Amino acid sequence: MQAQLPVPDDTHHSYGPAGAGPGDADAVLAGLDPEQRAVATALHGPVCVLAGAGTGKTRAITHRIAYGVRSGVYRPQQVLAVTFTARAAGEMRGRLRQLGAEGVQARTFHSAALRQLQYFWPRAVGGEVPRLLERKVQLVAEAAGRCGMRVQRTELRDLTGEIEWSKVTQIVPEDYPAAVAKAGREAPRDAAEISRVYGIYEQLKRDRGVIDFEDVLLLTAAILEDRPEIAEQVRAQYQHFTVDEYQDVSPLQQRLLDQWAGPGASLCVVGDASQTIYSFTGATPDYLLGFRSRHPDATVVKLVRDYRSTPQVVHLANGLLAQARGEAAQHRLELISQREAGPEPVYTEYPDEPAEAEGTAQRIRELMARGVRASEIAVLFRTNGQSEVYEQALADLGLPYQLKGAERFFERPEIREAGTLLRGAARAGGADTLAVDGPELAAHVRAVLASRGFSAEPPAGSGAVRERWESLAALVRLAEEFEAQQRAAGRPADLAAYVAELDARANAQHAPAVEGVTLASLHAAKGLEWDAVFLVGLTEGMMPITYAKTDEQVEEERRLLYVGVTRAREHLSLSWALARSPGGRAGRTPTRFLDGLRPGSAARGVRAGGRAGAEGGVEKSGRRNRGPVKCRVCGRVLSEAVERKLRRCEGCPSSMDEALFERLRAWRGETARTHGVPAYVVFTDATLMAIAEDPPGSERDLAGIAGVGPAKLDKYGADVLSLCAGEQPVDGAAEPPGEGTLGDDGEEPENSPEK
Repeated sequence: MQAQLPVPDDTHHSYGPAGAGPGDADAVLAGLDPEQRAVATALHGPVCVLAGAGTGKTRAITHRIAYGVRSGVYRPQQVLAVTFTARAAGEMRGRLRQLGAEGVQARTFHSAALRQLQYFWPRAVGGEVPRLLERKVQLVAEAAGRCGMRVQRTELRDLTGEIEWSKVTQIVPEDYPAAVAKAGREAPRDAAEISRVYGIYEQLKRDRGVIDFEDVLLLTAAILEDRPEIAEQVRAQYQHFTVDEYQDVSPLQQRLLDQWAGPGASLCVVGDASQTIYSFTGATPDYLLGFRSRHPDATVVKLVRDYRSTPQVVHLANGLLAQARGEAAQHRLELISQREAGPEPVYTEYPDEPAEAEGTAQRIRELMARGVRASEIAVLFRTNGQSEVYEQALADLGLPYQLKGAERFFERPEIREAGTLLRGAARAGGADTLAVDGPELAAHVRAVLASRGFSAEPPAGSGAVRERWESLAALVRLAEEFEAQQRAAGRPADLAAYVAELDARANAQHAPAVEGVTLASLHAAKGLEWDAVFLVGLTEGMMPITYAKTDEQVEEERRLLYVGVTRAREHLSLSWALARSPGGRAGRTPTRFLDGLRPGSAARGVRAGGRAGAEGGVEKSGRRNRGPVKCRVCGRVLSEAVERKLRRCEGCPSSMDEALFERLRAWRGETARTHGVPAYVVFTDATLMAIAEDPPGSERDLAGIAGVGPAKLDKYGADVLSLCAGEQPVDGAAEPPGEGTLGDDGEEPENSPEK
């Protein structure tokens, strides 16, 4: 039976629960902080909620919906709340029921679109809705086969991911190669090959009368675009929209949302650009960042009171974002912890990965002995291939654990296949005893795994191919460790014994764990929180990951670490290992993202010797105030980077000396041309505006402006002060900052000429 859209009934003015009155509605607002209350009472859109991690965004938007319903402004059936996961939608529905707002629809994009597609298809197209393809992999495999491509099973996930990315970014098969090149995306195979697979996959779907999940959104949007009367029916049904995690919306989802809402709907979006970590799937923060441009009359509320984490955790999170660059960084929120003080984050350097895992497990055992529940502890890593050593370390101490967002290590297809190959090799003669004093077992394991594509060096790019390599590499490392242990004990190291060791480990780790430590990738941890979080493997090459090449890819890695930090309520541990294996070369370095934040490190990516790192960081001046910055007009605490630089709210009146600003711009342009550098390398527009709004009268005043560090003060200070005094620059030929640097504040320009 097809789902029915409830028919709106406009004969009643008040839609609140029976007997509800103003007092009942006001009760919904009890316990909200001033910013959350501002969200809850902004019942008429457009509304944009910029909500930092742990600031109670779900609480704010569910209370907003409940207040609208209980006050009679909203009819429950005319409200649609959209989010990205079934778990989040279920949580939202539960909260709304508790608040007396039953009947409100809280769904994922796909669930809401599928419901409408099933209802309108007979009228718009005719006949039955095509069958929904639950899994694409088999059809993608068939399409690859028809292209003459031999694709390993794990590679199919990469091909499927590319097809999904293309569809949510609305790229047709023939345009895929050009789109990949334009986006700077590293395709897992030749782009022309993927284009052919994509095209044949689409044809196979048409031939068999099936659709995939992306088609659900595409077809629903197309019906609403082509049939105005259907679009009007939907818009009459749903008149109040709330979109959670708006920084993760894709172009296809935005297209559908535009059709749902139409020009007159009440729209509320909530998100945080600093938590954009899924751009590889087609998600983009552009719609969140550009919301005020598209809706100039929007009500904007910022949630910065962090109720989740201690001040110590929040301080580190703020420090990470303070070093960020790019457009999203210009809209970062400065969190303010509302909790009592807690322990400082712990930074630990280990000699090798097994020692890091063992040390982490020991600390987890200590926390559990002090009363922290296992389910309130998490170990977070960058890739799923890192999990095995932590699974084993926890198992060795008898500590229960559970994996989120990934299969158990020994249940992964590549590991099961490798186990079969190793057993076969052992039966075929590999069981002969190997030399006790030579590292031959690991070499034998490498040779066996090489028959399935394992290589000494990791593959380029990301995705399933890389994760498969990481998993197989873990088996090789395990063989090295097992062989060393056998030699130390004077026992022979043979392949049969190693296979038996693998079986024993697999059996030990299959025991069910009701109350277990969570092992998860950083991506899988999004939206979750724990009392204690261990961020492990924080070395260059892993964080940021080696295939993060562009500035934006590196910045997304920084945001991923930020998400990890903000999962912790109280205890936070960050660690890294100098070598992969015991006795290996200790050539690794901690992630650049912790430079200037962890004890004993230079600031902003500066390595030993005071030179800027590859990420363009510079020495910390030591004068930057990390405390709250208040608007010099209205006194409100400022959260966005540009506002903090100007020291006033965006909406507060400007006191800028326009003539001075133009003189500064002209001087900057001449200086930049003289030295052959972009204008923003001298000073960004925001810094010039800050100078023109509050002209400095001395070097001390100039040094107090964000964006003017010691190096720029030395190079340009005299010129700027002369211009501020109405005089000609003293020396317009000062040396510009070194090529590739971003200036003393280490920030991406807000309004560079290239933009």
